[in-house]
Amino acid sequence: MESPRKQCILIVDDDSAVQVSLALLLKQAGYHTVCSDDPAQALAALARQPVDLVLQDMNFSLHTSGDEGLQLLTAIRQAHPVLPVLLMTAWGSIGLAVRGMQAGASNFFTKPWDNTQLAELVRATLDTVDRLAPATAGSAADGAAAGALAGTLTGAPDDPAAASPGQSRSHCAAHAERRALDARFDFSAIVGEHPRLLKVLATIGQVAATRAPVLILGESGSGKELVADAIHRNSPRADQAIVKINMGAITPTLFESEMFGHVRGAFTDARTDRKGHVASAHQGTLFLDEIGELNRSDQVKLLRVLQDQSYQPVGASRTERADIRVVSATNRELAELVAAGDFREDLFYRLNLITIRLPALRERRSDIPLLARHILTDVARSYGLGPATLAPQALEWLSAQPWPGNIRQLKQTLERTLLLVGKTELKQADFIAAEQHEHGGSIAGNRRLGVDGMTLEQVERHMIAHALDQHQGNISRVAKALGVSRTALYRRLERHGLGSAAETEPQP
Repeated sequence: MESPRKQCILIVDDDSAVQVSLALLLKQAGYHTVCSDDPAQALAALARQPVDLVLQDMNFSLHTSGDEGLQLLTAIRQAHPVLPVLLMTAWGSIGLAVRGMQAGASNFFTKPWDNTQLAELVRATLDTVDRLAPATAGSAADGAAAGALAGTLTGAPDDPAAASPGQSRSHCAAHAERRALDARFDFSAIVGEHPRLLKVLATIGQVAATRAPVLILGESGSGKELVADAIHRNSPRADQAIVKINMGAITPTLFESEMFGHVRGAFTDARTDRKGHVASAHQGTLFLDEIGELNRSDQVKLLRVLQDQSYQPVGASRTERADIRVVSATNRELAELVAAGDFREDLFYRLNLITIRLPALRERRSDIPLLARHILTDVARSYGLGPATLAPQALEWLSAQPWPGNIRQLKQTLERTLLLVGKTELKQADFIAAEQHEHGGSIAGNRRLGVDGMTLEQVERHMIAHALDQHQGNISRVAKALGVSRTALYRRLERHGLGSAAETEPQP
């Protein structure tokens, strides 16, 4: 009986010591390796034999611009669009690695590397490839599967030609791919069919079944929390809780008590035992939102839990086991924070085994009509209003806007306009009038907020959403405008489901 083929990894580096070290590590892990000194040799090796993964340096000359590395990455992407590539870089070149990931690399690691972490990164990357390939073979998902491997982990640019002859075919293929994904996974809370979103969904479906930590990167309002929910909902832990924490909202003095809990008498106000977030997420998922805002001292405490898979409640003598799957999110580039000394390197590696980059709304404009209709229906229902629709010209106008605040801003715009104009069909002029009203103008024929039939809770929700919109989600300014404390505002945000609409300022 023929033995199964070992997975082959191509190592591309002009330093023989690096080649030998990596080859030894990977052979011990059960992989076959091939080494190349420069880009030309690497491309020749890829043409000569099947390769499952590339570990590629970014510099092959005395100058350290990384141009050769980026050119090699581009050539690999063109010739082998589904072949995953891991980049090697020094900490002084983190920005270069980020550029490489944006160009299609799956992830990166630094020199010198940690053998255990690198072996796990290699295994997880290859595991993602293995999971995706058989599930999509021979189906309408083939195109998106290839894209997922080439760019989903990094959100590599992929915007279809807006007016090409094949646009209709592309739309049909995207619609079919979305149906295929929905048949296998629960993505009911995520709306859209753009190829870049489909890549993200394909990756969510494959990594959800694992316990691998996932880091979600994306602009504010792009839907990072929805992705975290989807990962949890499609995981073996779906029957347990997903505990969501805004890391920027926890003060340093309360971090241990909030995260790990405390026992009675641990400090002055500890009158009873209290379970922390980690305990609440036992056998479930811990979602660490705005992880980039966590201060250095608390980063150490979080790292210890992830390393040891255990924690100690404040004031307790016992150690508790932490059976959690960690998903984190940020609108900042953590790699750049590491390079600047603001985020721990070891914690960074613990969190970003799998990285998902969410496209901004302006990068998936074809989804705006779908999103707008879906959001408008939800908003009307939440306020107890009748069905509302969007005129064709209104959809065109919405699709043409820049949306720097992404889906969050789109939702606030639809909500504000619906409440201010009080119509069942919203036209382009209604959005323009509502926007002018925000800047001190008035809406002809309807100069008051249409609160008839609304409950006090609904009016409060609208006021908070309105203030968030006016102050771009800045918690301090919103709290001041509404005349409440930050803590009280956070409670109301959570109660009304507006937590993701808030931006958290870094702690001083």
